[in-house]
Amino acid sequence: IKKKIVDAAPELKPIVDEYYGIRILNQEFVETLISFIISQNSNIPRIRKTVREISKTYGKLIDEADGACSFPDIEALDSISEQDYRNLKTGFRAAYLRDAVNRLISGEIDENELKNMDFRTAKNTLMTIKGVGDKVANCVLLFGLGFRNAFPVDVWIKRIMEELYFGRDTDKTVIENYAADKFGELGGYAQQYLFIYAKNK
Repeated sequence: IKKKIVDAAPELKPIVDEYYGIRILNQEFVETLISFIISQNSNIPRIRKTVREISKTYGKLIDEADGACSFPDIEALDSISEQDYRNLKTGFRAAYLRDAVNRLISGEIDENELKNMDFRTAKNTLMTIKGVGDKVANCVLLFGLGFRNAFPVDVWIKRIMEELYFGRDTDKTVIENYAADKFGELGGYAQQYLFIYAKNK
């Protein structure tokens, strides 16, 4: 994987060499979807706090020593109203979370069906959920559904891709398409190295 990334982008070799142990997590689909909806226009401490509060309130206690709770299953998530989500400080995302859970419960959004779709169809299907845009869909595809070609473009990736390859302000869709051509099925791995490269710079 690393050799193919470096062959496609020799400029990433120092980062690939330095950060040998990068891994892409195989996360549980529902938790990944809900967490990335929560992540919109937020920061990591706030995201972590919100996910922890949802787990503490609606999940199951799994460690009495430190009070750790599991992320709620879909039935528990279905018991949370839009106002409940607002009470958990999710703000405008409350309506998006409620819509996502409704679509999961109804079977309109199905994990196994998504995994068996081609990338574009799976992405478009996820983007029918209120509030799920390009970046959230790509994150869910990469971390929760095993699509290793997904290439989420956040502010860091946009900046470093513009610096390395475009030299100007560039639309995120153009960046994503360029990455698909450049990295192909390894887009998600390349994205992780590019993210570290951007953060380090």
